[in-house]
Amino acid sequence: MFTVQIVTRKEDFFRVYFRNFFQQLTHSTAAPSVQRTFEMTTMAIQRKAIALISGGLDSLLAVKVVQEQGIHVEGVNFYTGFCVEGHTHAIRKKDEKKQKRNNALWSAETLGIKLNIVDISEEYKDIVINPQHGYGANLNPCLDCKIFMVEQANAMLNKARQLADDGGFDFIITGEVIGQRPKSQRKETMPIIARESGADDRLLRPLCAQNLPPTLAEREGWIDRDQLHGFSGRSRKPQMALAKRYGLDDYAQPAGGCCFLTDESYSKKLADLWAARGEKTYEIDDIMMLKMGRHIRPAPHYKLIVSREEGENNFLMGYRKQYPSIRITSHPGPLTLIDGTPSDEDLIYAAKIAGRFSKGRDADEMTVEITRAGGVTTTHNIKPMGVDDIKQEWYI
Repeated sequence: MFTVQIVTRKEDFFRVYFRNFFQQLTHSTAAPSVQRTFEMTTMAIQRKAIALISGGLDSLLAVKVVQEQGIHVEGVNFYTGFCVEGHTHAIRKKDEKKQKRNNALWSAETLGIKLNIVDISEEYKDIVINPQHGYGANLNPCLDCKIFMVEQANAMLNKARQLADDGGFDFIITGEVIGQRPKSQRKETMPIIARESGADDRLLRPLCAQNLPPTLAEREGWIDRDQLHGFSGRSRKPQMALAKRYGLDDYAQPAGGCCFLTDESYSKKLADLWAARGEKTYEIDDIMMLKMGRHIRPAPHYKLIVSREEGENNFLMGYRKQYPSIRITSHPGPLTLIDGTPSDEDLIYAAKIAGRFSKGRDADEMTVEITRAGGVTTTHNIKPMGVDDIKQEWYI
């Protein structure tokens, strides 16, 4: 005997049709087999959703909330190149005791869902360089970013529905909370994201849904709106309480977002890079280099990238063939890379600056090796620059 769960839908004309049909066959010898066919036909369709998984607490909870209602969820994590987690913790020696993990993968494992990691770093450049809705407090195009990511998820949803003959994914989930982000998560921006991404009312925000108009999933009965939440504001207490209820205690701690573009110092370095090059452009290596070391610009046409500790030193070693470099050989000190178009005189001057950050900073003389972009290395004896000679405005 088949056990079935019938989900009533407004447009389900065929359920009514078949139910009337079976009433006419009640006394037929074929009734048992036809009844079984009916039960199979009317078996509840498990609804499916695509969830944007950042690796943070909100997206984790958003999925958990809809999973409780029997929704099959698959996650998608978009790699932009500006993601905070893992990059510096994996490089810097001072962070070596910090846990190294991809929080998006950890979230997917915790939730028991499939996770698709999609590299959108190339397409994302236009979002960073030309945001239609402008930047936030720094160079963070948060509203354009959210629209773009939901748009990508919506394209995946539509493609899946085409391939499955309209039987693929039904809606999209995000962990957005009204009032949590000043640029993108405001009540007036929520409909902009839904509309401009093309997701429209297939976009569900389980954590703040009760503060918004019902979406398709709610109206069709796929999701019980009463079991969704009405979180709002910047306080994390409601999310933390919900996490505790679910027995989650090892989630990533929020610290100003998961994107380097929200960081003031990083944004200043990116703006400086654009100004020095005379155009708003970047490559993945640029993104990584902006995360590393002290950036010092003594002249418009070049800057120093001075490692701050052993981990960064080792990382920058991998770029010595791409940039002119300065290595102090007579004293322990940092590796320094030079970005720009320095002259030979500039490189000597940069070596004196780099010497200030070595153990020989107070020596009358030190020995350095300068390797130019073509691979030619020369040795020089220089006097490190005095602390008062390095102007504060040189620091980016």
